[in-house]
Amino acid sequence: MKYFATVDSQEYEVEIEGGQVWVNGEVIDVDVSQIGAPELYSILLDGASYEVLVEEQRQAYAVTLAGQQFYVQVEDERSRRLNAGRKGPLVPSGELVVRAPIPGLVVKVLVSEGDDIPEDHPLFILEAMKMENEIRSLRAGVVRSVDVSAGQRVEQGAALLVLA
Repeated sequence: MKYFATVDSQEYEVEIEGGQVWVNGEVIDVDVSQIGAPELYSILLDGASYEVLVEEQRQAYAVTLAGQQFYVQVEDERSRRLNAGRKGPLVPSGELVVRAPIPGLVVKVLVSEGDDIPEDHPLFILEAMKMENEIRSLRAGVVRSVDVSAGQRVEQGAALLVLA
């Protein structure tokens, strides 16, 4: 089956067939196994081992690798054909409450009340399962309020800030 993965506006064509994986037409040596929590995977890529946290989000996957978080949009061939003429859902306008995607410890707050931020701007560093996760803004806006501080523990779904 063929998939199209987009990371930071870079698109990759991924084909998986009979245990083989091709990325942009090149065969890669990869083995993926789920470990522990449903979102945690062990990946062997070209002989190197990685632990990766993969969390399904609104229209993408938040992939955390070595303390860095990437947002990956994935479409299969059928979905791509069906969605070719459609527009994706809009990010809500007005006030937007940014919530914790996972429970953890707020390590660092990267914005302040009144900051004017662009889309995909880093907002917080949230530590979960001994990994640091960068929480980014879904859209541009002005930080109306910051509801947490560094050192504070938060539950999944807890309000972190309000973006206007």
